[in-house]
Amino acid sequence: MDSGTRPDAADEDAGEEDAPEADAGASAGVASGGGAGGPGEPTEPRIGAETTTPTGTMRRLHPRIRIVWLLRAAVLAAVAGGIVFGVDRALPLPVSVPGWAPALVAGVVFLIVGGHALLRYRYWRFELREDAIYLERGVFTRVRTVVPFVRIQHVDSRRGPLERVVGLASCVVYSAGSRGADVRIPGLPPDGADDLREDLKRLAIGAEGEDGV
Repeated sequence: MDSGTRPDAADEDAGEEDAPEADAGASAGVASGGGAGGPGEPTEPRIGAETTTPTGTMRRLHPRIRIVWLLRAAVLAAVAGGIVFGVDRALPLPVSVPGWAPALVAGVVFLIVGGHALLRYRYWRFELREDAIYLERGVFTRVRTVVPFVRIQHVDSRRGPLERVVGLASCVVYSAGSRGADVRIPGLPPDGADDLREDLKRLAIGAEGEDGV
């Protein structure tokens, strides 16, 4: 009889209609972290797919930045030696200055500033984290700076005269806050500085959108 078969057919139709909902629930469970590893496993930071700079990895400056800093130390040493030479020639001093004094002063200044530059390279590093950029630098005073992406207002890539000589560039991050809140990341390849600038811009725009929501 037809009346005896109708309930079974209705049950089959109902099961077919419920199946997509079950599949959708399973997909939602996988997307939320309930995959094979279980809900207790940590998930990777949700960074934009177009980001080219690795996140969560501490990065160091290019080794050629030491050349830039040593050249600056040499310029400062030459200036210091020139000042000693000029003072000895222009001003009457109670004690005569030996002829080798300017060279000695220049050598001492170069050793001090150059040594500081080499140690500075050793401790300079930065990292892109899930929601901020982290910087660590300093020799005698260690400075650690965290700039949230949501506070970034503008990012520039720059190349000074000495940086162009050795083929490097810098990335300058301007953030909202007190005076001097901007930070400079030197010692980057030109392409790397441009990539970092674009990555920070995308991350800042994404963080601003999430903060607005």
